[in-house]
Amino acid sequence: METREMRYFVAVAEELHFGRAAQRLTMAQPPLSRAIQQLERRLGVVLLHRDSRAIRLTEAGSVLLREARLALEAVEAAERRTRRAATDQPGLVLAIKAGASSELLSTLLDAYAADPCAVAVDVVLCGPSEPERLLRNGSADVALLHRPYDTTTGFDTEDLRNERQVLVLPAEHPLANRPHLSMAEINALTDLPLPRWPRPDGTFSDGPGPKVRDHTQLTQLIRLGRACAVMPESLRARLQDDHAIVPVPDAPPVTTVIAWPPHSRSTAVADLVRTATCLWPASGEVIRPGMSHVN
Repeated sequence: METREMRYFVAVAEELHFGRAAQRLTMAQPPLSRAIQQLERRLGVVLLHRDSRAIRLTEAGSVLLREARLALEAVEAAERRTRRAATDQPGLVLAIKAGASSELLSTLLDAYAADPCAVAVDVVLCGPSEPERLLRNGSADVALLHRPYDTTTGFDTEDLRNERQVLVLPAEHPLANRPHLSMAEINALTDLPLPRWPRPDGTFSDGPGPKVRDHTQLTQLIRLGRACAVMPESLRARLQDDHAIVPVPDAPPVTTVIAWPPHSRSTAVADLVRTATCLWPASGEVIRPGMSHVN
C-alpha cells in the first residue's frame, strides 16, 4: 500500500463519513470513494460496511486502521529524525508531562549538563499522553513516561523511580482526616468524582468526572470541591494548604521511566540514559540506545 492510500483510509475510518473525510483531506469526494474501493479490491477484503444512514468499520477495517496509524506514524517519525540529524547544531528533545517528576527532571538535566559531551536539551512540557505520542512520531528523542498511565510498548526503557499513589481532595472534605482509603471507596464517591483525562486520540472516557487536560486545571477543580484525584506522591510538593493528602495502599505504584526508540543510535541519547541510570540505579544495569538488554 502507498502512504497516500493509508492516509485516505484513516481519514474515512476516523470520520466514518466520506464527505467529512474529503474535506479533511482537501479533495473531492468521488475520487476518495474510488480510492477506498480500489484498496478493498486489491486487498480482497471489505473494509467498510456502507448503507444509506451510516458507515461502519469491518473487523478487517479496524485492523487496517490500527496498522495504518502505526505505519504513518513511523513514516512521519523517519522524516522528522532525518531532518533533525542534518542540522548543524546537535541537540536532544526530551518530552515530559507538565508538572510531572519536576524534581527528578531538574536533577537529571543538571547532572547531564555537567558531562563534557553533553548537548543542548530542549524540554517539551506536554499534556497527558503527549510525551508518548511525540516519542512515537519522532518529534522527541527521549521521554520521561509514567507507567501504568503511559504505554511503553515498543520503546527501550529504564526504570528510574517507583512511588506510591495518594488521594488528593479538598482540605475540608469529611474524608480528609482518614488514615488511608481504598480504590473501591474512592470509586464509590459521588460528591467528588475522579477526573477524565484525554486518551491518545483526544477523546475522553464516559463518566461523571470533569474533563481535565493538565494538573493546574485539576488542582483548581479539587480546591473547588468538584473532583478528587489519585496521584503520585511526588506531586505533593505542588499542592497548597487547601488540599488534603490521603494514602491509597491498593493503588498501583507509579514507575517513572526514561524511554527512547529501540533503533536509536544517538550518542547523546545514550549519554542521557547513562546519566539517568547512574542517578537512579533501579536495575543496576545501564542499557544504551541501540543495545539489547542482557539477562
